[in-house]
Amino acid sequence: MGLGSDMYRQQILDHYKNPRNHGEVADPTFSHEGENPSCGDTIRMDVVLEDDGETIEFVAFSGDGCAISQASASMLTQRLPGMTLDELDAMDRDDVVEMLGVDISPMRIKCAVLAEKVAQDGARIHTGDIDVETTKTE
Repeated sequence: MGLGSDMYRQQILDHYKNPRNHGEVADPTFSHEGENPSCGDTIRMDVVLEDDGETIEFVAFSGDGCAISQASASMLTQRLPGMTLDELDAMDRDDVVEMLGVDISPMRIKCAVLAEKVAQDGARIHTGDIDVETTKTE
């Protein structure tokens, strides 16, 4: 790993220590919370949609966890505005790893993708694609 990976590590630490869009939204279009039971990380994502009901206008997060889970959530809140719910649904773990810019060990991948999975499950519940009782974000 060279200088580039050091830059990304610094970016992750910055997002962890100075999270962007941290907190809760007073009147979100939808909210969802999930946990990584293997380590106890928790994330709540509050999403506000534009008037079209499809485009993400604003995202905030709250929760507790390791630097990877919290930085990933912070970075995701900056990446999602302007995306549609379909684009959010199409995101996968490779998108999150690319966003973070560092190799993530198999033991930490659930930490890295927790916020993405919480946002996706929240959107799917909002659109009626899945039932809230059948979701378990891990």
